[in-house]
Amino acid sequence: QVQLVESGGGWVQAGGSLRLSCATSGSIFRASAMAWYRQGPGKQRELVASITSGGSTNYADSVKGRFTISRDNAKNTVYLQMNSLKPEDTAVYYCRLEFNSNYYWGQGTQVTVSS
Repeated sequence: QVQLVESGGGWVQAGGSLRLSCATSGSIFRASAMAWYRQGPGKQRELVASITSGGSTNYADSVKGRFTISRDNAKNTVYLQMNSLKPEDTAVYYCRLEFNSNYYWGQGTQVTVSS
């Protein structure tokens, strides 16, 4: 059973920074693609950033230049460094693991950015 646990969310003023972490269990992390999604109030869940098992990254246009996704295979953990936060970044952030066309989600962590 694969489990994902997000942490690092919270409240921050606009322009501030937060770093989200997603720790995973199991032995498949190294071979898995990882992604961060978010769902804002009244909005659909959207892809924020992704990273392949080989380290290639992809970002939503809305976060390019502000957010950085990274992974530490030794710790089975993926990170999302979020800088220059804006009120529109307010959302529940979810971590997702993809392995062999199977998808696993964390429970989410709330990020609130005040203006």
